[in-house]
Amino acid sequence: MFPRLISIGNFFVPTYGTLVALGFLVGLFITVRLAKREGLSSDLIANLGIYCGIAGLLGGKLGMFLFDWKIYWHEPGQIFTRETLQAAGVYQTGLLVAFIVAVLYIRRNKLPWLDTLDVFAPGVAIGHAIGRLGCFAAGCCWGRPTHLPWAVTFTNPQANELTGVPLGIPLHPTQLYDSGAEAIIFAFLLWRIRGQHRAGEIIGSYMVLYSVARFFIEFLRIHEQPTELGLSLTQWISIGTLLLGIWLLLNRAPRPQPVHA
Repeated sequence: MFPRLISIGNFFVPTYGTLVALGFLVGLFITVRLAKREGLSSDLIANLGIYCGIAGLLGGKLGMFLFDWKIYWHEPGQIFTRETLQAAGVYQTGLLVAFIVAVLYIRRNKLPWLDTLDVFAPGVAIGHAIGRLGCFAAGCCWGRPTHLPWAVTFTNPQANELTGVPLGIPLHPTQLYDSGAEAIIFAFLLWRIRGQHRAGEIIGSYMVLYSVARFFIEFLRIHEQPTELGLSLTQWISIGTLLLGIWLLLNRAPRPQPVHA
C-alpha cells in the first residue's frame, strides 16, 4: 500500500519500521503507567520493556530464519540484505524470546513475576496492533485471494519489490484482521486489569485470546513455510501459547489490590 513513508533518492524511511517503533513506544508508555498504578518500580519495568523489545526483534528474526531456513541455507547472503533487515520477523517467536528474557530479568531483580507480566500484556497488545498497520502498509503477511467486499488489492510496485505481495489481486486483509483483534484484546485487558483480578490472569488472558485469534487468521494467510498435519508452524506455536495461557489462568493465587491515593 504505502511501504515508504519518506523517500529521498535511494534513502527511504519504511512505514513498517516507523509504525513498529511507534507501537513499541506506545506499548511501553502504557506499561509504565500500569506499573506505577500496581505499585511496581517504573524504572525496572521501563528497563525490562527495552530489553524485551530488543529480545522480541531478535527472536522474530530467529523465527524467520528457522521457518525459511532452506532459503538462507542455499543463499546465506540473504541474511544481510536490506529486505531481511527491514522484515520484522515472526511475532510469536519474538514473543517467546521476550517472555524468556522477562522471566530471567524478573528473577534477577526479584520482581513479582505474574504481576509484572500482567502489566505488560495490554502494552504488548496495543503495540502489536499498531505494528500490524505497518505490516499492512508494507504488504507483508498478505492473505489469500478473495472476492469479499472488504478485500484489498495491492498496486504499489514498491510493496511487491520489498515483500513479494502479489499486485492486482483482491486479497484478505489479514494484517488488519490481526491488528483489529489485538486492538479489541487491548481494550478488554485494559478494562480487566483495572478491576479485581488474580495474578497472572491478564497475561494468561492475552495468550489465550491472541492465540485463538491468530490460529484462525492463519487459515486466511498465504504461507511460504511447509505445513505439518495441515497446520502452519505459526499455528502450532499458537497451540503452545494457548496451553501456556490456560495454565496461567488456572493459577488460583489470590492477588491483593494495592491501595491508591
